[in-house]
Parts: sequence; C-alpha cells; structure tokens
Amino acid sequence: MLPRKALLEGSRYPEALNPLIDAAEQALRTWEPVWSAIVAAPVREEAEQRLGELADLDLQSWGGFAGAERRRLVLQRREAVQPIDNLPAGLAGLEISGNFLFDPASIDDLQAGLQAAGLEDQERGDLWLRGDRGGQAVVTAAAAERLHEQQGLVRTVAVRFEARPLNTLQLPTRRQPRQISVVEASMRLDAVGSAGFGVSRNRMADAIRQGLVRLNWQPVSSPSKELAPGDRVQWHSRGELEIQAASPTQRGRIRIGLLRR
Repeated sequence: MLPRKALLEGSRYPEALNPLIDAAEQALRTWEPVWSAIVAAPVREEAEQRLGELADLDLQSWGGFAGAERRRLVLQRREAVQPIDNLPAGLAGLEISGNFLFDPASIDDLQAGLQAAGLEDQERGDLWLRGDRGGQAVVTAAAAERLHEQQGLVRTVAVRFEARPLNTLQLPTRRQPRQISVVEASMRLDAVGSAGFGVSRNRMADAIRQGLVRLNWQPVSSPSKELAPGDRVQWHSRGELEIQAASPTQRGRIRIGLLRR
C-alpha cells in the first residue's frame, strides 16, 4: 500500500488525486499499465510531482496531441514500463458543428453544450474554437462513440456532434517556447501579461475580467494582481507565461524575465 495520507497531505486537489493513488496501487499490484480518467493540467502537475517521487512507479501522460493541457495519465510499475506509444489511450476527436456566424460562441459556451449533451468532465480533453463553424475537442473514445451523430445546443445554436480520428483534427497552434525580457513599471498582471502576450494593456485587462486568464491554473479577475517569480499565467488559446526573474533597474523600473510557451 502506498502512503496515501502523506501523498494527500497539503494537496490542492485531494479528491482528484485520490483515484490516481488507487490507479498507482493497481499498477504496482498487477504489474499492468493503468490509465486514469482525463485530468486538468494542475491536477496532472501535482500528480507528477507527488507520485513521480515514488521509486517503483512510472507516470506518463497523453492528451491526444503534443502540448495538450488536459490529459490521461498512464501509471506503470517501473520495472515493467512499456513505451506510451504502445499503450492505446482510448482518446478520439469530436467535431461540434453549427452556424455561429451571427451568434459567436466562447469556449465556455461549447463546454456547457457538451455537458448538457451528457459529456462528463473526466471524459473531456482540450477544447478549441473553429471560427464561426463551432469547435473541436479531444474526448474519450467511449464518449465520442456515444455522442456521434447526436444533436445538441450551444446557447441558442443547434449543433451536431461527429466522432473523428485524432489525426484529422485541426489542432490549435502551439508556439515554440521562447525567452522574453521586458521592462515594466510594476508587476501587475495586466502589465506583465500585455508585454508577454504581445497585446494592449486594455485588451489584457478585458481578458482577465472576462475570466479568460488564470494565474497558476486558478481563476483570477483582478488586472492589478501582483505577480512574483515562479508565477505562471495561462490565457486560453494564447499559451502560458512563466515569470522567471524580476530585478530593479537603475531608473526604478522592473526588468522581468519571461518564458512564453
């Protein structure tokens, strides 16, 4: 048995981590790979940190494409590790088609429509928009089969769900990580975010107020929130900024080192 109490102590996501510990125990007991449900990025990162320290356990993840935020974890006994490419993850693509020309949808709208159609959170991977035509998502293979050719509603727009192979999806653009150095008057979220993401400060502030931006994977609504080295800012569909360093300049401003992913 794993030291469950110690693994859960101080966890930010104990309810999500608990079944992953169950899966780890099963993998160690049976010597067989065990796939988890789909988990959000902060849960995955915490699991990798806590379970990854166990000497006998190997932990890898896959979300249908490189750079996916929401993924399934595969847990294996370290002495019997199989390459993840040899372990079907049970994921598929899902097309959400509708005419959004006069009623544009947001990611939250698509997510609500999928939930109304019966898709559980642990069945949904990454989700992205496709202009006025709807969106696409990675879901479990079972969910894709269940929703295939079903009708649904996204806000006021009728949509149709269609299962698709992962290799036919039009994936969101993924940027190569790059280092950025900027000089700002403060460490405010809107100031650092606008410089790092390359948008106006007003646009950055609007995105924060609209709930499109997260700080260390947690919701944030205040553009004036002060950042510090080690913080990570996520903006859906635009990537992530990691604050790596901050030091004062001779003119009383702040030189900030960023990593944009």
